[in-house]
Amino acid sequence: EVHLVASGGGLVQPGGSLTLSCAASGFTFSSYAMRWARQAPGKGLELVSIITSKGVTTHYADSVKGRFTISRDNAKNTLYLQLNGLKIEDTAMYYCSRNGFDDNGQGTQVTVAS
Repeated sequence: EVHLVASGGGLVQPGGSLTLSCAASGFTFSSYAMRWARQAPGKGLELVSIITSKGVTTHYADSVKGRFTISRDNAKNTLYLQLNGLKIEDTAMYYCSRNGFDDNGQGTQVTVAS
């Protein structure tokens, strides 16, 4: 059974930083591209970033490009998202999943407010 648990969210002021982690289990983590997505209150799920299985290639939504960095540690079965220069509009629940699969697990809340 695929199990994904995101953590590291919190309340931060505009311009601040956070590091999100996603602990993965129940599948061969190193064989899958992974992604981060987010859902703001009253809005649909938005793709934030994708990373290939070996971490060679990454993709970012235009809204976060230059501010967020996705990475992974296949030895630790863990996916990361470094969030810098946070804006109020980044406030959302953040989820990790295998890219192309509908298996968003437990998310982590990021709230940006002054």
